[in-house]
Amino acid sequence: MRARLRLWLQVPLALLLITSNTLLHTALLLPVALLKALLPLPAWRRACSALLARIVESWIGVNSALIGLMTPMRLHVDGIDGLSRAGSYLMLSNHQSWVDIPVLQKVFNRRIPFMRFFLKKQLIWVPVLGLAWWALDFPFMQRLDRATLKKHPELRGSDVAATRRACARYRGMPVTVMNFVEGTRHTPAKHAARASPFAHLLRPKAGGVAFVLDAMGDALRVILDVTVVYPDGCPTLLDLLAGRIREVRVQVRERAIPPDLQHGDYENDAAFRARFQQWINLLWLEKDALIVRMLADAAGSRGALP
Repeated sequence: MRARLRLWLQVPLALLLITSNTLLHTALLLPVALLKALLPLPAWRRACSALLARIVESWIGVNSALIGLMTPMRLHVDGIDGLSRAGSYLMLSNHQSWVDIPVLQKVFNRRIPFMRFFLKKQLIWVPVLGLAWWALDFPFMQRLDRATLKKHPELRGSDVAATRRACARYRGMPVTVMNFVEGTRHTPAKHAARASPFAHLLRPKAGGVAFVLDAMGDALRVILDVTVVYPDGCPTLLDLLAGRIREVRVQVRERAIPPDLQHGDYENDAAFRARFQQWINLLWLEKDALIVRMLADAAGSRGALP
């Protein structure tokens, strides 16, 4: 009974506080974004971008503090020493839950440039957040299926062009480009339907990574290979707001960008595409084995408790 009462009280309170924080920071963000758009001078735009980044980091910091007050979640993180807010990174991560995003934001906030995701074009219409994503130069992509491309072949390559335009805006400033390489959240149903050869992962999609590296590989410092594990099973956002997540483990590995994969025509060069896919699959094979070890370590830690 007490747990149910806590759920009914805590979740609405958490939603109210996080929504209020979002509205407050968006009200600060949008005027700066408007000034940035009205005066497209390089130095002015860089100054506005820096201020926008500080506003976003403040928003993330407050959200993380609110979640920390409302949940007993223990966060174990390895591999973040030596990261820099002045660097530029390509972050590759597994993806299981919407909880991944607030977890990663908490881990990396103010340690590296804030993460920018590739978003579906339709998300620009999300109230408040769509405007904020636009103001922050988040890249919006229009995913085209095979049927659409067959009917409109002139649209082929439009996603690649959109990736290049987005990455061009990031040159000359610190940035973290975030990519959930599986392309969607992992579920047992998707794992079975896609006949994944990995125990804990879906098949990786290499194309998006290849396009980002080709567009700005020489401007990136390193790849951040991030692995997120929930020892108690995949949670939901409701679990997070209700304080039902006991533990999260995050492992970060810095990886050099292979010189022979830094630039190449992924769409039209079959040999380059094969090399790139082999590299991503090997990385995913290592990540799958790492998840097994992380889960075993978590179980061992709990078994050692008195």
